[in-house]
Amino acid sequence: MTLMEGRSTEVAHLRTLLAEYPIVALIGPRQVGKTTLARSIASSWRGPVAFFDLERPADLARVSDPSTTLEPLRGLVVLDEIQRRPDLFPVLRVLADRRPRRTRFLILGSASPALLQQSSESLAGRIAYRELDVFGLEDVGAERWRRLWLRGGFPRAYLARNDGQSFEWRENLIRTYLERDLPQLGVTLAASTLERFWSMLAHYHGQTWNSSELARSFGVSDKTIRSWLELLQDTFMVKLLRPWSENAGKRLIKAPKVYVRDSGLLHALLRLEQSAALARHPKLGASFEGFALFEVVRRLRANWRDCYFWGTHQGAELDLLVVRGKRRLGFEFKHTSAPAVTKSMTIALEDLRLDRIDVVHLGRETYPLTRQIRAVAFERATKDIEPLR
Repeated sequence: MTLMEGRSTEVAHLRTLLAEYPIVALIGPRQVGKTTLARSIASSWRGPVAFFDLERPADLARVSDPSTTLEPLRGLVVLDEIQRRPDLFPVLRVLADRRPRRTRFLILGSASPALLQQSSESLAGRIAYRELDVFGLEDVGAERWRRLWLRGGFPRAYLARNDGQSFEWRENLIRTYLERDLPQLGVTLAASTLERFWSMLAHYHGQTWNSSELARSFGVSDKTIRSWLELLQDTFMVKLLRPWSENAGKRLIKAPKVYVRDSGLLHALLRLEQSAALARHPKLGASFEGFALFEVVRRLRANWRDCYFWGTHQGAELDLLVVRGKRRLGFEFKHTSAPAVTKSMTIALEDLRLDRIDVVHLGRETYPLTRQIRAVAFERATKDIEPLR
């Protein structure tokens, strides 16, 4: 398997967007394969191609006068690591409005649109965003899910020769992110402080967010802790799953759940190099929950705006609620091969008016538990869970 195998769907989607929009932003975490994907598109582009890596001093110098450099270019122009030069966005707006339109811009960034606010403000209506995720089950094959779970989906971590090399690569990624990438984004917080915070988040993985508790641990305000969390969110390292807040006549949990987005990074932060160490760790169940949850959302082709968790102060919970139009689907994730119906599931079915609940488990078979609840084998998730229409 190579870095580009499993990315054919992404290539096709990006080509479609480039045909429709003058500017397409491919965003995602560092080392997820954005540059490799862009070079693949550039290699088959019919027409001129210009590629600028804004981490290279020579390419930075070439765009020191962006209007003069970019205005004459035709065909496909790729600007890698665009977050290094957010001042290019106003120039891109002018170039995108030219008629006839002879240039397409593919910009790559390791920061989310929330962090690159200038892009959304300057390029409204001219830009389409595509987030490139880490490898998932559909990329590597469902039969390799245990390796994917342990190592995570960053291509070089997953493809490493052995678990030790994979672990070392992930440790280096964390170090580089803290010591180089964040300072380049203007972050002045000490790398050691953010590393400690990120490691603490790993121990909160799959739990409801409690800013006050973490603030006391660091001796800072709740506002400061939230700003650290937002930084990890905006750079694709952490995901918050929002609570469902529809009035159901019960006191609902209103804090979001926090997850480290990549299971391999979670295990590196927890110092879990081998499967045997993971199997003995108290975060085993939470690790599987997060890993399976992200795979199910990917399989559903769901927007994260449609995804929630649900919990009441009386103790009833649902790991994942997906609401699309009139459809309401519930999911539970159990690190067991023999799942059973729980009281929480029956309460959730009634209170949330769910179409069904899927209990994703470690066994090999998918089968009904009740009329509206079924057990779904995780390794069959890509076959037994249908994408949303």
